[in-house]
Amino acid sequence: MKRALVVALLVSLNAAAGEQVVCHYTYGGETQVLAARPVQSPYAVKGIKVGSYFQLRLVFQDQPAALAAIKIYTYVDRDEGPTLIHQASFPYPPPGNRASRYGFSGLQSVYEPVRDSELQYWCEMATDKGARR
Repeated sequence: MKRALVVALLVSLNAAAGEQVVCHYTYGGETQVLAARPVQSPYAVKGIKVGSYFQLRLVFQDQPAALAAIKIYTYVDRDEGPTLIHQASFPYPPPGNRASRYGFSGLQSVYEPVRDSELQYWCEMATDKGARR
């Protein structure tokens, strides 16, 4: 019971501070940033196109506390439509964000199986004041 109250308090404090998830992704030698704020429903979040073959979708849901999570989906573009090839799920709030070089996610590598392309990303928590570069 105490843990649930502490988590609820942390979630509300972080939301008030303008918290967001920032993912740094690298494809074709170029690094870009994708940021996400908390959403009420994960189904409304659209993915972004990365290069010719990948799509990256970042979902940050901070409420209700029982469903609070950060999910990162990687899709590959196929003739029949986007196909999920990687999903990473992290609890919210994520543990150990500040001490790690690659944020809470660690450095992730995703490979497109037909064309042998690689997408790398890592994610961190940030406020409106910015994220690490």
